[in-house]
Amino acid sequence: MKRFETVFARAAVVLAVLAFFSGPSAEPAARGLDTLVEWMTGSFSSAEQAAADSSYFDIRLRMVRVWPARTDGYWLYVEQAAAARLDRPYRQRVYHVTQSSDGSFASEVFTIPGALRFAGAWDKPEPLAALAPDSLSVREGCAVILRWKENEGFAGAIEGQGCASDLRGASYATSEVIVKTDRLVSWDRGFDKNGKQVWGAEKGGYVFLKLSPSAAGKQTEEPME
Repeated sequence: MKRFETVFARAAVVLAVLAFFSGPSAEPAARGLDTLVEWMTGSFSSAEQAAADSSYFDIRLRMVRVWPARTDGYWLYVEQAAAARLDRPYRQRVYHVTQSSDGSFASEVFTIPGALRFAGAWDKPEPLAALAPDSLSVREGCAVILRWKENEGFAGAIEGQGCASDLRGASYATSEVIVKTDRLVSWDRGFDKNGKQVWGAEKGGYVFLKLSPSAAGKQTEEPME
């Protein structure tokens, strides 16, 4: 009887240890596609960074889900504008966010024909409802590949030098991204054929803090606590 009790006690200890270590190791698996898109969507501002460092501009970033009936991943409308010119965004894109079998995530980038006519669409009840996905143009080689990293969030970049860019004499563009529950860090840069940077922030990425829903539509906005 005592031997049985000893064996039972040892088994209980082993199970407890396994349960303890299985908890944290299972957490990354829970950080899946739904979580990534939840963290990506919303309104963001770089106002705090711009106030602390004049080499950065005060930018507003909006990302909202579009075409929710589709089952091939998530589609997001993305709009960026200077805080002083919210009605004239300088970047409008659609991202197609999917998860691969190896656990990584891909955010493909699409351009929008006549994009400026959709300025402010992020604030509509059904953004881009009048636009068909097959009218978009994919930016080949510009997909950002993200992976979940402990204590860092979702992090990744464009892989390689295949994202063509001719802005300000560039040959290709790069993008490094970190997505956390309260912020998004994006470092977009352009390089010429010799690998010299010709556009983009030089010190590091733009830090976009997520705004509270009540402040998202205001000119002067407050980050989420």
